[in-house]
Amino acid sequence: MRSTVWDVMTTDVAAVNHNASFHTVAELLIDKGVSGLPVLDDDNHVVGVVSEADLLAKEEFKERYYGDDYRPPLRARIRHTAGSEGSGLRKSLGQTAGELMSTPAHVTDADAPVVTAARLMDRYGIKRLPVTDPDGHLIGIVTRRDLIKVFLRPDHNIEQDVREAIRTDLHTIDVTVADGIVTLTGTLAEHSQAITAIRLAENIDGVVAIRATLGWKHDDIADLPVWGGA
Repeated sequence: MRSTVWDVMTTDVAAVNHNASFHTVAELLIDKGVSGLPVLDDDNHVVGVVSEADLLAKEEFKERYYGDDYRPPLRARIRHTAGSEGSGLRKSLGQTAGELMSTPAHVTDADAPVVTAARLMDRYGIKRLPVTDPDGHLIGIVTRRDLIKVFLRPDHNIEQDVREAIRTDLHTIDVTVADGIVTLTGTLAEHSQAITAIRLAENIDGVVAIRATLGWKHDDIADLPVWGGA
């Protein structure tokens, strides 16, 4: 089984129009207990995300330019040095969600694999992804916490999926799962079959680690020709 964003996303999404006031954004963040909100244009397309950090830029820059003893935190100093000072200053002067938000919006679709969403978050250093339909309209949101849900799958479900994935060799492989850790034991005809079985098991959602003690009767990997350059 390969989980998709649809399986883990939240559909009851708090969002704001790009014209929403600073106060409205702050109030909604607090009331909903979230750290970020999708920002929508007048046609309900996602145009950005506004977060607690975006709002705090206002206080940070007040102190940075008007406070005698203030020294920004290391992360802020790195950000300024990296060339994003203009963006931070713009946000510090912002009065609406559209002026405060981070843009462009990084989004995903509901059919995307969970691993794809995780890679997007890692690539852009973000904590959440708005989920949009083919027309760009907001239908949900997925967070880092949502992605962790795949590791809470029951062991028996993981075991069933592993057995189905390696079913061609099931008669020679014993599969057990405990706390998401899959143990594979047995003897196969070929070395390559053992490698394939491990890779198939690794790709099952919820697998934390693989412990394999697989043997083989014939090492077809060793029989492969070695190609060298001239």
